[in-house]
Amino acid sequence: MWAVAALCLIQFVDVMGVTVVVTTLPAMLNDVGAAPEDSAIVATGYAMFFGGLLMFGARLGDRFGHRRCILGSLVTFAGGSVLTAAASSVPMLTAGRCVQGAAAAVAVPSALRLLTTIARDERQRARAVAAWSAAGAAAGASGFVVGGFVSAAGSWRLIFWGLLAVSALLAVAVVTLIPAGSPATERPALNLAGALLLTAAVMLAVVGATAGLLVLGVAAIVAGVLFVVADRRSPAPMLPPDLVRRPTVRRGAGGSFFNTATTSGVATLITLYLQTTLSRTPLEAAATLLPLSLAVIPGSALAARLIVRRPTERVAAAGLAVIAVGVAAPLLDPSAPVLLGAGMAVTGLGLGLASVAATSLATDVPEGPRATAAGLANTAAQLGTAIGTAALLLLAAATTDLLAWGAAAVVALAAAAALGRARRDGRND
Repeated sequence: MWAVAALCLIQFVDVMGVTVVVTTLPAMLNDVGAAPEDSAIVATGYAMFFGGLLMFGARLGDRFGHRRCILGSLVTFAGGSVLTAAASSVPMLTAGRCVQGAAAAVAVPSALRLLTTIARDERQRARAVAAWSAAGAAAGASGFVVGGFVSAAGSWRLIFWGLLAVSALLAVAVVTLIPAGSPATERPALNLAGALLLTAAVMLAVVGATAGLLVLGVAAIVAGVLFVVADRRSPAPMLPPDLVRRPTVRRGAGGSFFNTATTSGVATLITLYLQTTLSRTPLEAAATLLPLSLAVIPGSALAARLIVRRPTERVAAAGLAVIAVGVAAPLLDPSAPVLLGAGMAVTGLGLGLASVAATSLATDVPEGPRATAAGLANTAAQLGTAIGTAALLLLAAATTDLLAWGAAAVVALAAAAALGRARRDGRND
């Protein structure tokens, strides 16, 4: 259905925004006269605001209406795209990326809530969630490819002028295809104190992991503890205890974290390995990752069939196991293009399986808190991208690229084993 496609495209564009600058980052920094130490903030600004504000974005949708929040976020995203495309300095470039990330954080939970509302029965919902998960998984991998190809064809600024046009088209699609819905009878409180502390905790974790600063990691833990205390005392908690206690929500969020921690980290590592060790161009590096993006689609389609017939935890575990195989296979000969491409295709297949299953687990809740559950799963995925990538790059710097590469396969296999042992006691356990 066209409405599902429009909502999935919102997910695709917003998630792609995290990785679209990786292959073109050197050119961006050079254009605005940035110093090497500026790379961390430019690279993480989007993910920092996206991951940090997802839970607050979910609450905004519940309070002001999900369709309205999506439209507002698309306008804001377009503004951030213009700011980034026209950037002539590091502060301007960083500000544009941060605005884009904040807008994405508002759009994604509301889009998923509307998508699961449109799909009424279990089979339709499974297919819609599969399409959503495929869009997100493919987007993360496609960001590397899009950035490399567009930069090779012209300027990196074309990426963001293109995102401006895409934002306008998506706004038209939402107005045309998504019903306005009835006004909310209840307007839940925003819990600003909790939102501020949670946002600070996630942002500190993202920046601390990316920059390798232990002090920021400690600050993130402190902010997280303060958030838990404040949220429990709030009459309108951002993470309702009944929701957090659900095993399916915890398993879905955990699966989302390890999906991105392993695949995004390895994709970044491979991109750098190809360019620095094997002297490949950004375009060649992007082409190498193309099978990863393409294989997500059949993996997601297969998952949509499996999750209505098999325990969803088992499907997620199988996907993570396939990711481990795909990541490990090219280590037999990392310089062989055929083996590397095949490994990336297998990884993409596993990512499609695992992403659909993890999202289905996390959002297997009553309709009311579904946007919050979606925000939690997406926050976990963004933290996985940031922490996983940072951990692998730090390990590679301390040891070798190939050892870090192998470590990602071990982590994926361990996560698969943990999910595979999980027992589902009932649909609403």
